Amino acid sequence: MKVLGIMGSPRIKGNTDLLLNEALKGARSRGAEVEKIIVDKLKIAPCKEYYGCLKDGNCVIRDDMDSLYPRILDADAVIVASPIFFYTVSAQLMLLISRCQALWARKYVLKNLNIPVKKGAFISVGATKGVKLFDGPKLTIKYFFQAINAEYSEELLIRGVDKRGEIKEHPTALADARVIGEKLASG
Repeated sequence: MKVLGIMGSPRIKGNTDLLLNEALKGARSRGAEVEKIIVDKLKIAPCKEYYGCLKDGNCVIRDDMDSLYPRILDADAVIVASPIFFYTVSAQLMLLISRCQALWARKYVLKNLNIPVKKGAFISVGATKGVKLFDGPKLTIKYFFQAINAEYSEELLIRGVDKRGEIKEHPTALADARVIGEKLASG
């Protein structure tokens, strides 16, 4: 069992990072092989709509996404973690998601149904307490998961947390994140 964590926050050791680390610890505790990708440290260009992916399912842009596609496809579960900026996921994460247009093309245009089914989880933290805070990001992640053939199976969405490390003061957040990892690794 391979669990891939995609960290979309630019703030290392911030709230999103701490939650993702706990989820990955939970998966590891159930025997999963885990890997964490820190998107902010990668060189990923935005999708340029060259449409090369419609021909063979491969993006024509050469950058760090080249090494991410097989890791995303090989994972049995994917945990996406992002803070909320202006009611959506981080710009760094959005770059990765938009470049997965190539995987969407494989599945929906080229009808390549050999993309293995996997589980998906979304972990997100937002500073405000807005009722619709997670509506847009959840929709984005659901469509991302469809493109990579992942079932949206778990989520941890926490409002009202902003300062670095503040999540440690939340009564159940870290334990809840760990349980998500355990569930994903348990199949």
